Amino acid sequence: MWVYEKKLMYPVKVSECNPRLAKYLIEQYGGADGELAAALRYMNQRYSIPDKVIGLLTDIATEEFAHLEMIAAMVYKLTKDATPEQIRAAGLEDHYVNHGISLFYSNAAGVPFQASYIASKGDPIADLYEDIAAEEKARATYQYIIDLSDDPDINDSLKFLREREIVHAQRFREAVEILKEDRSAQKIF
Repeated sequence: MWVYEKKLMYPVKVSECNPRLAKYLIEQYGGADGELAAALRYMNQRYSIPDKVIGLLTDIATEEFAHLEMIAAMVYKLTKDATPEQIRAAGLEDHYVNHGISLFYSNAAGVPFQASYIASKGDPIADLYEDIAAEEKARATYQYIIDLSDDPDINDSLKFLREREIVHAQRFREAVEILKEDRSAQKIF
Protein backbone atom coordinates (compact mmCIF):
# COMPACT_ATOMS: atom_id res chain seq x y z
CA MET A 1 0.00 0.00 0.00
CA TRP A 2 2.80 2.44 0.82
CA VAL A 3 6.10 3.34 -0.67
CA TYR A 4 8.31 4.82 2.01
CA GLU A 5 10.86 7.43 1.05
CA LYS A 6 13.61 7.51 3.64
CA LYS A 7 13.41 11.25 4.16
CA LEU A 8 11.17 13.57 6.09
CA MET A 9 8.25 15.20 4.32
CA TYR A 10 9.76 18.59 5.15
CA PRO A 11 13.21 19.37 6.58
CA VAL A 12 13.49 19.54 10.34
CA LYS A 13 16.20 21.78 11.77
CA VAL A 14 16.78 22.83 15.37
CA SER A 15 18.65 25.94 16.50
CA GLU A 16 19.58 24.59 19.95
CA CYS A 17 18.78 22.01 22.59
CA ASN A 18 15.40 22.93 24.08
CA PRO A 19 13.63 20.22 26.13
CA ARG A 20 10.81 22.59 27.12
CA LEU A 21 9.87 23.10 23.45
CA ALA A 22 10.14 19.33 22.98
CA LYS A 23 7.61 18.89 25.78
CA TYR A 24 5.14 21.13 23.96
CA LEU A 25 5.66 19.19 20.72
CA ILE A 26 4.88 15.90 22.45
CA GLU A 27 1.26 17.11 22.46
CA GLN A 28 1.22 16.67 18.69
CA TYR A 29 2.85 13.25 19.00
CA GLY A 30 0.41 11.51 21.31
CA GLY A 31 -2.24 14.01 22.35
CA ALA A 32 -5.95 13.91 21.56
CA ASP A 33 -5.58 16.27 18.60
CA GLY A 34 -2.15 15.05 17.57
CA GLU A 35 -0.84 13.32 14.49
CA LEU A 36 -1.20 9.72 15.71
CA ALA A 37 -4.85 10.22 16.61
CA ALA A 38 -5.53 11.79 13.22
CA ALA A 39 -3.77 9.08 11.24
CA LEU A 40 -5.55 6.28 13.09
CA ARG A 41 -8.92 8.08 12.92
CA TYR A 42 -8.77 8.48 9.16
CA MET A 43 -7.50 4.95 8.56
CA ASN A 44 -10.38 3.60 10.62
CA GLN A 45 -13.07 5.81 9.08
CA ARG A 46 -12.16 4.90 5.53
CA TYR A 47 -13.92 1.56 5.91
CA SER A 48 -17.32 3.16 6.47
CA ILE A 49 -17.12 5.96 3.94
CA PRO A 50 -18.38 5.95 0.33
CA ASP A 51 -15.90 5.09 -2.39
CA LYS A 52 -15.98 8.66 -3.73
CA VAL A 53 -13.91 9.89 -0.76
CA ILE A 54 -12.17 6.77 0.58
CA GLY A 55 -8.93 7.71 -1.20
CA LEU A 56 -8.96 11.10 0.47
CA LEU A 57 -9.01 9.55 3.94
CA THR A 58 -6.22 7.14 3.03
CA ASP A 59 -4.08 9.92 1.56
CA ILE A 60 -4.51 12.23 4.52
CA ALA A 61 -3.96 9.41 7.03
CA THR A 62 -0.70 8.59 5.28
CA GLU A 63 0.37 12.21 5.41
CA GLU A 64 -0.46 12.35 9.13
CA PHE A 65 2.00 9.50 9.68
CA ALA A 66 4.60 11.62 7.87
CA HIS A 67 3.76 14.50 10.22
CA LEU A 68 4.20 12.14 13.18
CA GLU A 69 7.66 11.30 11.89
CA MET A 70 8.51 15.00 11.67
CA ILE A 71 7.36 15.61 15.25
CA ALA A 72 9.47 12.69 16.45
CA ALA A 73 12.51 14.10 14.64
CA MET A 74 11.93 17.52 16.21
CA VAL A 75 11.61 16.11 19.72
CA TYR A 76 14.74 13.98 19.35
CA LYS A 77 16.75 16.88 17.99
CA LEU A 78 15.54 19.21 20.73
CA THR A 79 16.47 16.74 23.50
CA LYS A 80 19.49 14.96 22.02
CA ASP A 81 22.07 16.81 24.11
CA ALA A 82 19.88 17.67 27.11
CA THR A 83 21.37 17.34 30.56
CA PRO A 84 19.39 15.89 33.46
CA GLU A 85 19.08 19.43 34.81
CA GLN A 86 17.55 20.66 31.53
CA ILE A 87 15.16 17.70 31.46
CA ARG A 88 14.09 18.47 35.02
CA ALA A 89 13.72 22.19 34.31
CA ALA A 90 11.50 21.38 31.30
CA GLY A 91 9.20 19.21 33.43
CA LEU A 92 10.16 16.03 31.57
CA GLU A 93 11.67 14.14 34.48
CA ASP A 94 8.69 11.76 34.82
CA HIS A 95 8.89 10.96 31.13
CA TYR A 96 12.66 10.46 31.38
CA VAL A 97 12.34 8.12 34.36
CA ASN A 98 9.81 5.96 32.50
CA HIS A 99 11.16 6.12 28.95
CA GLY A 100 14.64 7.59 28.96
CA ILE A 101 15.19 9.52 25.73
CA SER A 102 12.63 7.40 23.88
CA LEU A 103 9.39 8.97 22.76
CA PHE A 104 6.16 7.61 24.17
CA TYR A 105 2.66 8.32 22.91
CA SER A 106 1.39 10.81 25.44
CA ASN A 107 0.32 14.42 25.52
CA ALA A 108 2.38 17.34 26.82
CA ALA A 109 1.08 16.72 30.35
CA GLY A 110 2.26 13.10 30.22
CA VAL A 111 -1.20 11.51 29.87
CA PRO A 112 -0.81 8.36 27.73
CA PHE A 113 -2.48 8.09 24.35
CA GLN A 114 -6.04 6.75 24.53
CA ALA A 115 -8.08 4.91 21.92
CA SER A 116 -10.99 7.24 22.73
CA TYR A 117 -9.11 9.94 20.77
CA ILE A 118 -10.02 8.06 17.58
CA ALA A 119 -13.50 9.34 16.83
CA SER A 120 -15.53 7.28 14.38
CA LYS A 121 -19.32 7.35 14.25
CA GLY A 122 -19.84 5.33 11.08
CA ASP A 123 -21.87 8.12 9.52
CA PRO A 124 -19.77 9.66 6.73
CA ILE A 125 -21.04 13.22 7.18
CA ALA A 126 -20.63 13.13 10.97
CA ASP A 127 -17.16 11.63 10.62
CA LEU A 128 -16.05 14.22 8.09
CA TYR A 129 -17.24 17.05 10.34
CA GLU A 130 -15.25 15.44 13.16
CA ASP A 131 -12.26 15.34 10.83
CA ILE A 132 -12.64 19.03 9.97
CA ALA A 133 -12.73 19.86 13.68
CA ALA A 134 -9.69 17.65 14.34
CA GLU A 135 -7.68 19.41 11.64
CA GLU A 136 -8.68 22.84 12.95
CA LYS A 137 -7.69 21.83 16.49
CA ALA A 138 -4.32 20.58 15.22
CA ARG A 139 -3.84 23.85 13.33
CA ALA A 140 -4.59 25.81 16.50
CA THR A 141 -2.20 23.68 18.56
CA TYR A 142 0.59 24.25 16.04
CA GLN A 143 -0.06 27.99 16.24
CA TYR A 144 0.08 27.90 20.05
CA ILE A 145 3.41 26.05 19.93
CA ILE A 146 4.76 28.58 17.41
CA ASP A 147 3.64 31.36 19.78
CA LEU A 148 5.69 29.77 22.59
CA SER A 149 8.74 28.98 20.47
CA ASP A 150 11.72 31.22 19.86
CA ASP A 151 13.43 28.72 17.55
CA PRO A 152 13.16 30.00 13.95
CA ASP A 153 14.20 26.64 12.51
CA ILE A 154 11.55 24.68 14.39
CA ASN A 155 8.99 27.38 13.63
CA ASP A 156 9.64 26.91 9.93
CA SER A 157 8.71 23.21 10.18
CA LEU A 158 5.76 23.98 12.46
CA LYS A 159 4.41 26.53 9.99
CA PHE A 160 4.60 23.90 7.26
CA LEU A 161 2.63 21.46 9.44
CA ARG A 162 0.09 24.14 10.37
CA GLU A 163 -0.53 24.91 6.71
CA ARG A 164 -1.01 21.22 5.89
CA GLU A 165 -3.71 21.02 8.57
CA ILE A 166 -5.52 23.90 6.84
CA VAL A 167 -5.33 22.05 3.51
CA HIS A 168 -6.65 18.85 5.11
CA ALA A 169 -9.60 20.69 6.65
CA GLN A 170 -10.41 22.17 3.26
CA ARG A 171 -10.28 18.76 1.54
CA PHE A 172 -12.63 17.35 4.20
CA ARG A 173 -15.02 20.27 3.64
CA GLU A 174 -15.02 19.47 -0.07
CA ALA A 175 -15.73 15.80 0.71
CA VAL A 176 -18.73 16.80 2.85
CA GLU A 177 -20.16 18.73 -0.09
CA ILE A 178 -19.62 15.78 -2.44
CA LEU A 179 -21.41 13.42 -0.07
CA LYS A 180 -24.24 15.86 0.65
CA GLU A 181 -24.89 16.15 -3.09
CA ASP A 182 -24.94 12.36 -3.39
CA ARG A 183 -27.21 11.99 -0.39
CA SER A 184 -29.80 14.41 -1.73
CA ALA A 185 -29.66 12.98 -5.27
CA GLN A 186 -29.50 9.28 -4.42
CA LYS A 187 -30.73 9.03 -0.82
CA ILE A 188 -27.64 6.98 0.06
CA PHE A 189 -27.79 7.66 3.83
